Amino acid sequence: MSSPFAYLGQRAVLSLSGPDTITLLERLVTNDTTNWAPGETRYGALLTPQGKVLSDFLALRTAEGVLLDTAKAYIEDLAKRLKLFRLRSKVDIQVLEDVFVVAGLEPADAGVRPISGAQHVYIDPRYPEGRLRGLATKESWAAWYGYHPAEWSRPMDAYHTDRIANGIPEQGFDFEQAEVFPSDINMDVLGGVALNKGCFVGQEVVSRMHRRGKIRKRSVTVELTTTKAMPGDALLAPASIGEITSVENAHALGRIRVDRFAKAEQDGHPVTVHETAVTIAKPDWLVSEQAAISEA
Repeated sequence: MSSPFAYLGQRAVLSLSGPDTITLLERLVTNDTTNWAPGETRYGALLTPQGKVLSDFLALRTAEGVLLDTAKAYIEDLAKRLKLFRLRSKVDIQVLEDVFVVAGLEPADAGVRPISGAQHVYIDPRYPEGRLRGLATKESWAAWYGYHPAEWSRPMDAYHTDRIANGIPEQGFDFEQAEVFPSDINMDVLGGVALNKGCFVGQEVVSRMHRRGKIRKRSVTVELTTTKAMPGDALLAPASIGEITSVENAHALGRIRVDRFAKAEQDGHPVTVHETAVTIAKPDWLVSEQAAISEA
């Protein structure tokens, strides 16, 4: 069996409901939660006070509250931390054990459309052309198909190839808990950080990095050509400028030092992995950041 969707067994769903849900999130997470219509999805994260990512997520506004599509490995910790911050706020927080995530691998040019068997459908806004995602239960899915989505899902290598080619880091593959700043995984350029909002945990550090132009690391798509790379492999030019974080087929994501990459290009040094030249994609925002470094 085949499908245009991939079953994301590495993801899980956290539900927040109650009259104080939006107020709680507004003072905690990186993105703005005001003027947020039901059905709209926003990318964001909960940070440490030192500004590092504890959990990033896609947050879907619903009529009842908010659903967080996040890494399964850290969802219990995320729920625990949100409950600690809740204090006397009227917010119910629970992991939806029976809900799973499916993801489309094609551009969602037409916007949200129904997915048979899914109870909620939303757009992943991190992709330039969007990607459909759906939330379903075994019961809702079985009512349509009679089997678990893992039995018909698109292979996970297709999902990872798509996200890597589009420069989308994922927790559990490209970074772990409290390991990276939001800019290290491009959250700011992917619409996941509202630098002008009043307050969120870790905001002082994040705002200072942007205000002073101290963005040192970025995640980039790496075209591997003929080399076989593995996560953790060094990107050399000729000294280290970063490392590979995830690989699928001929595509990889790497986390690089922007200044070292700019210097290597100025000096005419190719970037290599295992002595084989690779190509680093340079979106407009990276070109601008490199130019600013060169002018400094």
